Amino acid sequence: MPAIQIAHRIAKIRTTIMRTDDFDFDLPTDLIAQSPAVPRDAARLLDIGETLGDRRIADLPTILRPGDIMVFNDTRVIPARLTGRRGAARVEITLHKQVSADRWLAFAKPARRLKPGDRLDFAPNFHADVIGKGDGGEVTVEMSKSGDAFMAALVEYGDIPLPPYINRPEGPAASDLEQYQTIYARHDGAVAAPTAGLHFSEPLFAALDAAGIQRISVTLHVGAGTFLPVTADDVASHTMHSEWGRIDAAAADAINAAREAGGRVVAVGTTAIRLLETAAAEDGTMTPFEGDTSLFIVPGFRFRVVDILLTNFHLPRSTLFMLTCAFAGSARMKAAYAHAIREHYRFYSYGDACLLHRDDKPQTV
Repeated sequence: MPAIQIAHRIAKIRTTIMRTDDFDFDLPTDLIAQSPAVPRDAARLLDIGETLGDRRIADLPTILRPGDIMVFNDTRVIPARLTGRRGAARVEITLHKQVSADRWLAFAKPARRLKPGDRLDFAPNFHADVIGKGDGGEVTVEMSKSGDAFMAALVEYGDIPLPPYINRPEGPAASDLEQYQTIYARHDGAVAAPTAGLHFSEPLFAALDAAGIQRISVTLHVGAGTFLPVTADDVASHTMHSEWGRIDAAAADAINAAREAGGRVVAVGTTAIRLLETAAAEDGTMTPFEGDTSLFIVPGFRFRVVDILLTNFHLPRSTLFMLTCAFAGSARMKAAYAHAIREHYRFYSYGDACLLHRDDKPQTV
């Protein structure tokens, strides 16, 4: 079965009894990080296993073992938020998925009055035509430029699409252009950063290398759908937006070799784990993959390849918090988040991180 079909088959593994309220918690707003730790690897790290350990990101070389393999998402955030005009009306769109050379799916504000045939002008020589309209403020647009000319126009006229909980009334600051990007970003296409990767620095990479911990990269272009809340009461009613990803043969072979030698697979971020579990065979064997995944991981999901997950602290009622509950156990994650709140860990994209050890016991909420 082709990998892309596997992705959609797995995505149907849902339970009909989980409620979105099961993944809710109270978070003081002053714990929402507005800027990252400096240096990057100075962020705090909550080690979540049978017990909880308060550590630092810089401790990773001593927490992980020689022979473990870390998997990083090397996507690069593009300035995908564009502000323009439909006639006299101001319109903002956030591109979130490329569907052809010059066509994109985008979220629009305001979307209610947009219709196919509308033209959105961003600059005298740069515009988009609305060619389709979906649900939830989504539109399909045809850009007036493609390829290198399109990317040059985005750089000139677009903004980095920071998450809505990072308060920038005047738009992204100059520092965000560097801070909201991993140091190893290579492939343009994401509209949100794989935020677990924001903590890594060149000195930390050198320390991991010296400790015998392997590093490889895969690519998943994170879409703006990652910001969307779960509005359905029944978790099974939520629809994940698809995202494009790729695992090349070298990465798949490296993971297989590390596992065969007894090493653990450490996914850096929820984007990496979703891509790896999309492509993994029943026995955890990795094969090359290229295509879309809409995998929605909730408690009850059987993980095949990832042993450890490094991730930031996520929003209540979010698909990402649901994923962490599936991986480490709901009771353990709720206790860990309560500890993090008491100890004033910093939450969300610019916040601190946690290191989750997989719990294979039957999951409940």
